[in-house]
Parts: sequence; C-alpha cells; structure tokens
Amino acid sequence: MTYEPTAAASPPPTGLDAMAALAVLGDVSRRRLLEFVRRARRPVTREEASAAVGISRKLAAFHLDKLVASGLLQARHGGDGPRRVGRAPKVYEPAPHTVALSLPPRRPELLASLLAEAVTTQRPGESARDASVRIARERGEALGAEAADVTGAEPPGHGVHAFLDALGFEPEPDGEGRTVLHNCPFHPVAAEAPDLVCGMNHAFLCGYLAASGTDELTAVLAPRPGVCCVELRTTPGAGDDEAPDAGRSGCARDDSDQKSSAPLRSS
Repeated sequence: MTYEPTAAASPPPTGLDAMAALAVLGDVSRRRLLEFVRRARRPVTREEASAAVGISRKLAAFHLDKLVASGLLQARHGGDGPRRVGRAPKVYEPAPHTVALSLPPRRPELLASLLAEAVTTQRPGESARDASVRIARERGEALGAEAADVTGAEPPGHGVHAFLDALGFEPEPDGEGRTVLHNCPFHPVAAEAPDLVCGMNHAFLCGYLAASGTDELTAVLAPRPGVCCVELRTTPGAGDDEAPDAGRSGCARDDSDQKSSAPLRSS
C-alpha cells in the first residue's frame, strides 16, 4: 500500500514563494526533519521527529511549523501518539505538491501536459503537430475563460500581463504598442523543436486572449533571437500576415523580419 498525503487546499509555491520555501531549508535541522517526514511514508508526531533528529521536542515543533508555513509540509491533529488533554497530537506529513525553482523560470510540466494530452486525443487524420497546436489553443481558451471576469474589471492588458508573469514569460511593454516576452518558459525544448513548440506557444496565447475577451491585444508570432517567439501588440503592425487560425480573435503572424523557421533562442 502506498502512502498518499492528505490533499492540501493551497497551491504549490511558485516564483518568489518557491524561493522563500527553499530558503527555509538553509537550517540543517529543518532539512533533516523534512527528510525524516518524507521518508516516514506516514504522518509523524513531534515526538517521533525530535527523537529521529536528536533535538528537543520544543525545537522540533518550531522547525516543523516553519516547514508547514513554507508549504513544504502540512499538519493536522490526529494519529496515535501521546495525547494531550482535549485533543489528538499534531502530526506532520509531506505536502502533496512539488516545489521547484528555476532561474530563469521554466515550465516543462505545462509543455509535457500539453504534449501528453495531444498524444492521447489525436484525431484520425490529424498530424501530431496539429494535435499539439489544437490542445495548446484549447488549454489557453480554458484558462482565458476562467480569467474573463477578472480581466474585464481591470485596466486593459493588466490581467494578461499578470497571467504571463505567473507563467514566467517576463512581459515588458516597450512603449510603442508592443509587449515583449523576455523569457521562454518552454526553453530549451523550444530551441530544439521551434516549429512545434513555438506553434504551440502561439496557439496557447492566442486562445487565452480570445477567451479572456482581451480584444485590444494580439498575440503575434514574431521570432527573433534572445526573446520569446511570441509578442503582444495592441494593433497588428503593417505587413503582418495572418496565421492559418488568425480568423479567430487575438492571433497573428509577422513574417516581415524573420521567418518562423529560423533558429530561436530565449534567455
């Protein structure tokens, strides 16, 4: 029987929260406590943890609660340890999510999820690339629909920029009606298969803009060295050619500077 931690209500730490969570592990006692709780494969009490690490119960409780606050552990009252008056002992178990930190931000799990869904839902006569682009567009649309109410109540582009920032795109307006995405969260895979991954990225952002009702922005496929292959524009630039699905809102392609098949790199 495999032990499964109780599901947590809070999402996994990301970005600065993940950095703060990992900073908690600068203390050797906390690292040893975390490792003990993880390897126990069951909820453990403060008494068990303190005995395993060789520190006092009071100090173990302090460090364990710091690990809970950081999102690395979770706690509840229960278990079979020594019972204090009025309630069951407090027990600790691993948080059910993964905490990872990448600088610059990378989202391999999102790319893997999209590719896995594309493989398992590929339609008859549909190429693997077309299936991947379709799934990316649908995922973007689903996320955009969830954000529609929020973005509608905020200044134009604000909700989109927050969404992109959370995913690690590092958006920055250039003051000329264009938002450059300085980081590609799908690098280095995007550099190895730019036609596939950049096409998925473009479709994902097109879907998000269309479903979120962000009509003032267009996701433009405009690959150039050092930045993401997609940028946002308030209005399509002169000479832009529409992509095959550009009849839908929020999607365009720019072939004026560089062909989409050119090698791509992101910092």
